[in-house]
Parts: sequence; structure tokens; C-alpha cells
Amino acid sequence: MPEINVYEELRWRGLIHQTTDDAVLPGFLMERSRTVYAGFDPTADSLHVGHLMALMILRRFQKAGHRPIALVGGATGMIGDPSGKSEERRLLSEEELRKNVEAVEKQLKRFLDFEGKETSALLLNNYDWMGKFGYLEFLREVGKHVPVNVMLTKESVKTRLERSDSGLSYTEFSYMLLQAYDFVHLYREYGCEIQVGGSDQWGNITAGIDLARRLIGVQLYGITCPLLTKSDGTKMGKTESGALWLDPQKTSPYQFYQYWINVEDDLVEKCLKFFTDLSREEIASIVAQHREAPENRLGQRRLAQEITRLVHGESGLQAAERATAILFGAEIEQISERELDEIFSDVPSRTVSRSQLEGPGLPIVDALCLADLAKTKGEARRTIQQGGAYVNNRRVTDQEVRLTAENLVGDRTIVLRVGKKRYGLLRFEG
Repeated sequence: MPEINVYEELRWRGLIHQTTDDAVLPGFLMERSRTVYAGFDPTADSLHVGHLMALMILRRFQKAGHRPIALVGGATGMIGDPSGKSEERRLLSEEELRKNVEAVEKQLKRFLDFEGKETSALLLNNYDWMGKFGYLEFLREVGKHVPVNVMLTKESVKTRLERSDSGLSYTEFSYMLLQAYDFVHLYREYGCEIQVGGSDQWGNITAGIDLARRLIGVQLYGITCPLLTKSDGTKMGKTESGALWLDPQKTSPYQFYQYWINVEDDLVEKCLKFFTDLSREEIASIVAQHREAPENRLGQRRLAQEITRLVHGESGLQAAERATAILFGAEIEQISERELDEIFSDVPSRTVSRSQLEGPGLPIVDALCLADLAKTKGEARRTIQQGGAYVNNRRVTDQEVRLTAENLVGDRTIVLRVGKKRYGLLRFEG
């Protein structure tokens, strides 16, 4: 029997938006270990922060003594889910899907325990069973049991049909049948009785429950979590460059960390509950301290630390914190050009011939002028004399210093600074 009441835990954390049976599920989940699944369509070669909601629910189920299934939609990904979409998705090629599936599978393993225990997670791909169906066979075995009038009442279908500028293809209309059958198959093969997903998945989840009742006469259950939104209702997880990805090659640990450091004050408590394994007592303490002195951004810093460690590991967190410290004046060393570009994305830079670093090197006075940190050599000398000039965040006090290749950080960059916050980058090429 599970020791943790996962239903009550999810409710406290604000992770329950709807359920198919509020009266039954709390007791049902405490009777014995249950199997629960969430689906992840491989429409890209990485999951993004929006997927973390369902992932954290699976993670909490497993910690409470239940068995999670992470289902990669190799088959449903070929169709495209119309839920929450105003227009038809672009169909991916089989090669694109194969690469996406492989990438998503690797990411899922960071969040769930797949080692040999009774509650060890399962990683499945619905193409393994859907790919074996013939069209006529699927219509006879599945389509016969799904009333079209019921499908038409689902919000994801109604919304698209009501639009005058875009309709709904038969392909996307059929998506619901595929996901519904997934639930039936997972019950038959693995005893899975619960499906979780975002609130936009309610129609697909209830379609699976209805199909299981009609096809094999069993009662299954569904839980949805709220969509990840800001106070004004807009989606969280969007940056100027696009989605906040879980792949460090698409969104670096530094960029990921910075997103959470800059979260609005009124979202801190919600995000700590959603995305961290911190206890109620720890979260209450952090929130109380944060409210007393919000200018210290304790809540944001702890949130950024916990979620970056979860997604990118300890090494990713250390890299993100090192990069953040550099932005606030820590000495710069052992850093890549990409990290420099991210940290100083808003800082002016100038390209200079690499030959200037040869021989005696580039005088620091000239370097400050080239980086537009001093208008004249006289101004540059006064800045150095007053202790306000820095090379790679190390103070320079000698006006005769010359910069050479040894001063490069990354492959081709020297970071110059005047005062506390005025930066300029010199890029050496050729």
C-alpha cells in the first residue's frame, strides 16, 4: 500500500485541474500501487518546459509508490494533436520522427527511475503497436466503438470546426482515436488505470476512458494539470528566442537558469510547488523569506537552482551559476565562446585583427578605445589610474599593459569593463 497520499500532494501543489472522479480517486490511489501514464508527442527533437508539468506528476506518482509509464508518441506524432492548435500541424517525415523519438527518450530518463523495482518506470513508443494495425482492422476494432457525435463535442474539435479561417482534416480528427486506443492497450498489457496530461488533453483522455468502457468494460481514470501560464494568462516558458527547451544545445543551462531567476514575484510559490521536490516546510520557509525581502530574490534563486539541477544536473547548475557570477564581475576563465555570447548577448562588440595580439601586443589604452569604453586615450589612462578598468573582470592598474593571445577567453574574445557594469567585447579574427 502506498505510504504517500499522492492525490492530496498533487492537490496541494496545484497540479490538479480536472479529474474524472474526485470522490473515488483519493481512496483508489491509496488502496495499492497503480500504473499511470502520460504521453509525449515527438514533434521536436527536445521536450520543452511545458512538458515538465506532466513529467513532474509522473515523478511524484513514482515517489509515492506507483508505477509511471512515459509514452513517446511515435505513431500519434505522425498525425499531430489538434488540441490547443489553431491550424494544422506540419506532418513530419519518418526520419525526422525517428530522430525526435530517440532524443525525447533520452530526456525522459533524467526524470524517472527506470531501474529494476516494482515501481520502475516504463518507456514505451505507441508506434510499436499502432504500426501493426491495418486501416480496415483499426476501423473494425476501434472506430466502431467511438460515436462521432461524442467526438464532435470535444473542445479540441469544436474549437477548430468553429473557425472560419481553418478547418480540421480527417487526419487530425482521427488523432483522438489513436490516443484513446493507447489507453486501452496500456491497460490490457500493463494494467494502466490512470492517464495524466495538460488540461488541453481532457477530450483525448475522456475518449480513452469511454473507449475502454465500451470495448472491454473497465473503468479507467484521468487527471489533468493546469497549463503553465503567467498571471496575465499568457504561456510561461517562452523566451525571445522561442521555447524554453530541456536540451542544453537548444537552451543552455545559463539561459535556462536566467529564465527562472527572472520569474515574477507572484509566480515563485507556484513554480516551487510545480517543479521542485522541496517539502512543504521548505517551500513555506522560502516563500516567507521571499515575501519579507523580495528585493533579495531568494525565491527566484532557489527556484532556478532546483529546476536547473533537475533538468541539467549538478554540472549544468554549476556552469549556469558560474556564468551568472561572471555577469556580476567574477573573473572570466575556462569558458566557451557560446557561453560568452549568451552572457554578453546585449553587450557591444567589435571585430579586430588577431595580428594586433602578436609581438608586444595591443596596448590596454588602445583596447579601451577600440571597445568604445573610452573616447580618448587620455580618458582611458585616467580610468586605469582611478582603478576602473578591467580585462576579463580582473582589474588593470598599469597603463602600460599590453594584451596578447594569453588574454583570450573562449577562442577569440577579450572582455573589457569600465566601472561596475559598462562592458565591451573585442573579437579577434584573421
